[in-house]
Amino acid sequence: MTDPLLVPTKLLDFDAAPLAHLIENRSWRGLSEYDRIGAAHDFVRNEIAFGYNRADDIPAFEVLSDGYGQCNTKGTLLMALLRGVGIRCRLHGFTIHKGLQRGVVPELVYPLAPQEILHSWVEIEFQGAWINLEGFILDDAFLKVLQTSFSDTDSLCGYGAGTDCLGAPPVAWNGEDTYIQKTGIVQDFGVFDTPDAFYLSHEQSFGWLRGALYRHIIRHWMNARVRGFRSDRLKTDRRATHAHEEPANAT
Repeated sequence: MTDPLLVPTKLLDFDAAPLAHLIENRSWRGLSEYDRIGAAHDFVRNEIAFGYNRADDIPAFEVLSDGYGQCNTKGTLLMALLRGVGIRCRLHGFTIHKGLQRGVVPELVYPLAPQEILHSWVEIEFQGAWINLEGFILDDAFLKVLQTSFSDTDSLCGYGAGTDCLGAPPVAWNGEDTYIQKTGIVQDFGVFDTPDAFYLSHEQSFGWLRGALYRHIIRHWMNARVRGFRSDRLKTDRRATHAHEEPANAT
C-alpha cells in the first residue's frame, strides 16, 4: 500500500527534474535519517531566502526556482524534499496575526492587510514521534539583522518573527521542534496530509483587488524591503514602525 505521507502531489513535486537533481547531487539519500532531515531543513532555511512568492499554493519546483519564500511556500518545498528522501511528513495549518508581518509590509499599505494571515508549519515523523518544524522560515542572514536591531528585547512580533527568545530562537535542526513564528498564532486548523488538501480548504482572503495589488505590486515592495533590511537599513525603519510594540494576540 502506498504511504500517503510519502507520495508526490501536484504541489509536492519532488519527482520534478530540478528537485530530483538537487537531491541526487547533494547525495542526501545516503545520509542517516537525522542528517537527511537536517540537510533538507538547512537547505530551505538558508539557501532559500526569506521572501514573498506570488501565492501560497505554488508547487515546490516554483519555490526552488524563485530562490525565496515565506512560511507556506518554504514549507511546501521542505515537505517535497523530505518526502523525496523518504521522510514521512504532513502539514499543520494555522493563521497568524498580521502584526507579525508589520515592518515587512510597508506602513502605507499595512491597514489593507487581513487581520489574520494564513500560516503553516511542517510536521515530521522522527524516532516514533511527531516533530514540528517552523524554524526554516527566516534565513540566518535576515535573522541576524533582527537580532542586532532588536538586541534590547527577546520578545518580537514583527518583521516576519513571532518569538519570545529572539536572541537564541530554536531554528536549527537538532532532533527537536524548531520555531520562529509560533507566538503569532491565532487559529489552529489541524493537520493535513498535503498542502494541496490544506489550500483546498483554506485560502488567504485578500479579495480580488487586494489580491491583485499583492501579487503585482505589494509583494515586490515587501521583497525589496527585506533585501534592504539585509543591507542594514532596518534601524531607520524600526523607528518608523515600532513593530515590536504590537502584541501577537492583538485583535
